[in-house]
Amino acid sequence: MTDSLIPTAALHRWTADLWRAAGSSDREATLTADHLVGANLAGHDSHGVGMNPRYVDAFLAGELPLNQSVSFASDGGALLTVDGKHGIGSSVAFQAMEIAIDRARRHGVCVIGLKNAHHIGRVGHWAEQAMASGFASIHFTNALAAAPMVAPYGGAQARFLTNPLTVGIPRRGADPILLDFATSAIAYGKARVAYNRKENVPPGCLIDSGGRATQDPAVMFERRDGRLGALVPFAAHKGYALAVVCELLGAALIGGPTARPENMQVTHAIWNNMLAIVFDPDRLGAGEAFEREARSFVEWVQSAPLSGELGKILMPGDPERLARKQRADAIPIDAETLAQLDGAAAALARAKGRSPGPLSALARRSDTF
Repeated sequence: MTDSLIPTAALHRWTADLWRAAGSSDREATLTADHLVGANLAGHDSHGVGMNPRYVDAFLAGELPLNQSVSFASDGGALLTVDGKHGIGSSVAFQAMEIAIDRARRHGVCVIGLKNAHHIGRVGHWAEQAMASGFASIHFTNALAAAPMVAPYGGAQARFLTNPLTVGIPRRGADPILLDFATSAIAYGKARVAYNRKENVPPGCLIDSGGRATQDPAVMFERRDGRLGALVPFAAHKGYALAVVCELLGAALIGGPTARPENMQVTHAIWNNMLAIVFDPDRLGAGEAFEREARSFVEWVQSAPLSGELGKILMPGDPERLARKQRADAIPIDAETLAQLDGAAAALARAKGRSPGPLSALARRSDTF
């Protein structure tokens, strides 16, 4: 399929200008562009600039207030909860992680809850923020939207969302380890990307509105008999169990709403709650012993003979590093997503009298993707 290539720097400017036009401060607009374009750079188009149209719809519907500062819902020093006031996740999650990193410097560890944030996007971004300061982190996240998206193991209808689990482990002089995955077989955004590209998803990811397995992502976006289909958990009962843990630790435990119908009273917004454990690995006492053991273990794992499925045994975080090299100069965007982004800019122009103009004006065509 022919995509458009958007120069990466221009895409960042356009996204920041989009949110400046909406009314975001320069800081919030830049953080939003950093996060969304960063997801594209990491190869996760599901969480990249293609989210802008939904964010704009939420903003215009009054479901996404801009320029929010987190407030303290509870503060026990190394354990605390902050409220994001449904502000744009790229900003309020950044603020929460800044607080967590500061507390971890003081106490060695911080357990922080962030509740009532608008979509915090690719959660790996927040683990990377911690690792950049030398801290390890573990994140449990839930989500709420207009409707659930993921069926429980053995169920034929959706009951919750994609509830990611994330772990970041920094290493000195070596690439960090970054685990970041949805507890569904694929992220909802990957179904959106496949739908926009008119492609099937891999087997074992979706069921239709009748509970039957399908590869057609349209079941997530086009109602049939008044109902939508659902994603399924990865690894059957294992992914399902992790999703339940993320729901309860990431939301209920910190006073955030879980994905019950009473709490999902939005049209366009996606709300997240997250529990993050941020800690200083040096204070556990392993130090150089950890570095030696980690290096030796990685070398041992990667010494395994190849099965032929891949050209190299990768570590968690390697695919994102490879994607950043490949996309450093330009990012591919499919035609449907590009049209939606142009539509978002036009909608802002009608509502606010200003916009960055159509993104398609910055595009060039490519047949290489």
